[in-house]
Amino acid sequence: MSLLPILIAPDRRLKAISEPVAAVEADVARLMDNMLETMLAAPGLGLSAVQVGIARRIVVARAPDTPTQSDPDAAPRTLMMANPEIVWASDETALMEEGCLSLPDQYADLERPAEVTVRYLDRGGEQVETKATGVLARCLQHELDHLDGVLLVDRLSPVRRNIILRKLAKAKKFKQSDAA
Repeated sequence: MSLLPILIAPDRRLKAISEPVAAVEADVARLMDNMLETMLAAPGLGLSAVQVGIARRIVVARAPDTPTQSDPDAAPRTLMMANPEIVWASDETALMEEGCLSLPDQYADLERPAEVTVRYLDRGGEQVETKATGVLARCLQHELDHLDGVLLVDRLSPVRRNIILRKLAKAKKFKQSDAA
């Protein structure tokens, strides 16, 4: 397995609409493994293929079904998903802080459905439906947004979005000038 480079906003490749996976074959399974290793090393709770520059409908996640991440006894669930789609979302919503590996050190409170059911092809190519709550439900909704070219900042006010994107662009420019 190998670590993959994570794209940082504002990178226009993050706005790509991801293409469906025809089948989970060896190349897709290998990508899922590499994505999981990359996500855990970052560290993060979820990662979409588009965040590593591959516009395919693939997501990995490792998060607990708990209202917050702070429960030390909560066992995280690890999911590797191809062509995930939300087939049910609760009417009940939850306000929770979100971050994103493509928006380092930037966080925002967002309201989303508290529970979702997601249908997808697992790493073995079998169609699965799984119900997620709490942090895992939040993570899956966030990652599925990425597959449609939607970033966390796209759900914020225009002013807040511009502040975050300018800050990231400045950091990227500074990092590039340091490397030269």
